[in-house]
Amino acid sequence: MKKGFSTAGQCFTIRRMTSPDSSRQAAGPVYEQPLNERMRTFLRLDFLYQQALFHEEREDAWSTRAAMSALLEILAITARGDIRSEVLKDLERQMTVMHDYTTRPGVDTSRLKAVLTNLTGLRTELNSVGALFMQRLRDSEFLNSIKHRSTIPGGTCEFDLPDYRHWLDQPFATRTKAFSDWMATIRPLCDAVTELLWLTRGAARPRPEVATGGVFQIAFERENPCQLLRIALPAGTQLFPEISGSHHRCSVRFLLWADASVRPVQTTEDVQFQLTVCT
Repeated sequence: MKKGFSTAGQCFTIRRMTSPDSSRQAAGPVYEQPLNERMRTFLRLDFLYQQALFHEEREDAWSTRAAMSALLEILAITARGDIRSEVLKDLERQMTVMHDYTTRPGVDTSRLKAVLTNLTGLRTELNSVGALFMQRLRDSEFLNSIKHRSTIPGGTCEFDLPDYRHWLDQPFATRTKAFSDWMATIRPLCDAVTELLWLTRGAARPRPEVATGGVFQIAFERENPCQLLRIALPAGTQLFPEISGSHHRCSVRFLLWADASVRPVQTTEDVQFQLTVCT
């Protein structure tokens, strides 16, 4: 069983990562496995936030529907627990880590300062909105009617929600003005989560590993538990990982994809991949 290791204090570089799409096209797919509930929530929020941002820019009504669906799911996730406080705590923790780097040799101080400035701005903005910053969206009759009907398969048809259909028929400028206003409410939280995920990913280096017979196991240091496991595979591969475990240890099986009508099976070949342990 392989041992995990922390590299944040040894190899952290202040750099902007490429977008997920461009990195996957250049280097192959990267699979991520969160290893605690906070990281699961952050990844889900960012997943939905990126969907909303993507569809927000498109003028057709179907894209607006997709953007609305993502927004409503963000509201559902943030209704469970005090996520704002968790994000603020993580921002403080990352700022402490960044301040520690200011005295280390070989650090790009200008880029470090830029990261600290960004973290400070995100913390200030999220602090200023207050604990009930989502309340105006939760109190919206229009959004609530769509949310309640969305739990029913096909429940947002025009005969179920004629007011929603009428709004979708409005010019794109009218729709995007309203949607941008709703997005402005969640943006302080979601932008902070996006930045925290970037820092978590960037604070660890990938290392080459081999899954013998398609199976790989790893144990993590108990005093420095892993938050996020990342597995990178070569471009064009027909393999994908199935990851199970906790912040103490994980097991990875590599499955071979044939097509959607055939159940994937575990490969018996050795698999080379890049492993990143994010603490």
